Amino acid sequence: MMRRRRGPSLLGAAATTAVVVGTANAVSGSQQQKAAAQQQAAAQQAAAQQAAIEQAAAQAVAAQQVAAPAPAAAPAGGLTEAVITQLKQLGELKAAGVLTDEEFAAAKAKLLG
Repeated sequence: MMRRRRGPSLLGAAATTAVVVGTANAVSGSQQQKAAAQQQAAAQQAAAQQAAIEQAAAQAVAAQQVAAPAPAAAPAGGLTEAVITQLKQLGELKAAGVLTDEEFAAAKAKLLG
């Protein structure tokens, strides 16, 4: 009498499991590579944006220095109107996030002498 098989053989089940595991590993590795590439692209874009902001800040400070005439002499009471205006502009640039604290402090010190 011959027995009828009720399901896949042990070898067939092992082969099916190996194929499923191999496919899952391949898909997982592909997804990890894609995520790493996306993170790298985002980091490069952020660095480019930061460089553009720093360049714009440097240009703004240079434009302010060129456009503003050098004050002849400060009045005995304190600051000139031009220096006050430049300090306000620097404060606005810092508030907008264009200038860092260090850049702001350096530009302020330069204005105040």
